[in-house]
Amino acid sequence: MSGSAPLPLPTQRGARLLHKRSLNLSGHRTSVALEPEFWHALRLIAHGRGLTLAGLVGQVDGQRPPDRPLASALRVEALREWMPALPEMPDTDREDRLG
Repeated sequence: MSGSAPLPLPTQRGARLLHKRSLNLSGHRTSVALEPEFWHALRLIAHGRGLTLAGLVGQVDGQRPPDRPLASALRVEALREWMPALPEMPDTDREDRLG
């Protein structure tokens, strides 16, 4: 990359910051940070299912595998809602494989 300009920082490229929300799940206070677009998608999903946002997050929290972070499980829930044909990924090897 010699001679090329350095890549701008994410905020300079227009990246959106994560929005952190605090929720009460099963009697415990927790915080989740997601991109605004995911929060918007999750609000739409909750509304469509007749739930509050906290209710939807609680459902996802109760169904996620123990090794999957809540933020990740919420992003996957949003993807599955908008992309129903998204296949289930095997839990045996979650490592990305390139090439």
